[in-house]
Amino acid sequence: MPHNFKEELLFTGLMAGMMVLVMEAYNIAFYSGIDGSFLMKVIMGYPVALLVAALFDLLFVGPIAKGIFFKFMFSPKMEEKPYLIALGISSLMVLGMVTCMSVFGIVIEAGFSSLTLSNFGMTWIRNLVLALPLQLLIVGPIARMLLAKVQARNK
Repeated sequence: MPHNFKEELLFTGLMAGMMVLVMEAYNIAFYSGIDGSFLMKVIMGYPVALLVAALFDLLFVGPIAKGIFFKFMFSPKMEEKPYLIALGISSLMVLGMVTCMSVFGIVIEAGFSSLTLSNFGMTWIRNLVLALPLQLLIVGPIARMLLAKVQARNK
């Protein structure tokens, strides 16, 4: 896990970069299908979505998820198995980010008038179904491995 602000920025960039790319492609494919303009839509939307996701992560979701985890879920026994801490924080992060980015996606693609409870609920569930396993099984381990390599190089 990150030990300082520079590592936190790197870790967030890796995590958000990979998650946003996959989730954006998934949502575009779901709503528009995969056609000749698919790749261009993903490329065009990626920078803004990445910036929004990184800001949500660093300013809101990350601090709230860590606060909830360490206040309500953490037990000292978990320090013996650090993967439990990473799993708990990652799961809470996914719930928060799926919530924020689902709202963002709906508003960007269809406008505020499309932000209804039913539309949000369906979008949130659909995004959670992909985001949670993607984060826990693929993106999270890759980002932690790359961060560990950077940390080892800087020792």
